[in-house]
Amino acid sequence: MDFRLRKRLAVAAVLLASGLAFGLRVRNRMVDFTVNYTAGERIRGGETLYRAEDGHYQFKYSPYCAMIYLPLSCLPLSAAKGLWFALVLGATAAMIILTRRLLGPSPPPASWTASVLPPFILAKYIVREIDLGQINAVVTAVLLAMAVLLAEDEAARNPGKSAAAGFLWGTAVSMKPYAVIFLPYFFYKRKWNALWPGLFILAASFLIPAVFYGFPGNLAVHLEWIESLSKSTAALLTSQDNVSLLAFFMKWTRNVDLARLAYGGTVIVLSLAVLVFIRRGRGRPGTLPAESGLLLLAIPLVSPLGWDYTFLASLPAVALVVSRFRDFPVPVRAVLGLNFAVIGLSLYDFLGRGPYAAFMNASVLTLDFLLVGAALFHLRMARKI
Repeated sequence: MDFRLRKRLAVAAVLLASGLAFGLRVRNRMVDFTVNYTAGERIRGGETLYRAEDGHYQFKYSPYCAMIYLPLSCLPLSAAKGLWFALVLGATAAMIILTRRLLGPSPPPASWTASVLPPFILAKYIVREIDLGQINAVVTAVLLAMAVLLAEDEAARNPGKSAAAGFLWGTAVSMKPYAVIFLPYFFYKRKWNALWPGLFILAASFLIPAVFYGFPGNLAVHLEWIESLSKSTAALLTSQDNVSLLAFFMKWTRNVDLARLAYGGTVIVLSLAVLVFIRRGRGRPGTLPAESGLLLLAIPLVSPLGWDYTFLASLPAVALVVSRFRDFPVPVRAVLGLNFAVIGLSLYDFLGRGPYAAFMNASVLTLDFLLVGAALFHLRMARKI
């Protein structure tokens, strides 16, 4: 069979399966999208976005992010869900393609495995993202596009690509503040051509909601956002699906002050490790893919509300470790293989209600992905990436 025909048949099969999945299951779910859809309706009417009576389903993003959902809120909910489902699927495909482009060809025989295996390892998180109707896949795709442009700028010295990368970074931060993790990196690497466009987009994203609220109302709604986050975050730190380092220490110590102290100390240690990681690559070409992969991996760990499905951002980090699997000693390969199995197979349907709850409440996934970060660190110290 002709390769092009096989490719078209494969795409058709994926589209058919996706349509069936949406029609039979997803369209009746997507609870997080429904929250954001409601925010789109509210901002269109100039109403407050952050309401205590919404309880667990309170909108937690910036006012600008609510504007993303404004056009969708003009459609019936079922149609809006269908469009968002298609967008998240497209973003997921873009993540895979951009990761491949960012990392470049893998050393044989790892090339095929590095393209196919990482999405399967992270399939649980991708499916959960789609099932909830979340926005993390879109944000991750934007950040990966940013990283690709920065890597191409480093290779070809094209300031235009760096500026475009900055616009993408600012867009990502305006959607999800956790993307600000790249800000210190821009300063340290002196990527001024990317920094200033990004800051311009952030300033614009702050001001644009004034179209609906006026300038005093815009300031008030941003303050409401900060207040709602400060009030709601504490209650979510012991949620079983929260995989952040702060949640890890909260679950294990059950002491707020001790958990915060341990979290702060760990973040300092990890920040120093990232600094060493970057300095080790100084003077060598092609170091940006590994550095951006490490920062993306750190997002769910450092963010206080790092939900398990946010680990889909670790795709480049997982792909790097898989592509360099043969560079590890045999015992380390065995540990990493088991670690990837735990990451991929920690399924509710597979473990059952009780064991799955115990697994998540023990924050095992936090340790699993810290191990992925340690594997990246080893590769950088050995100058393999």
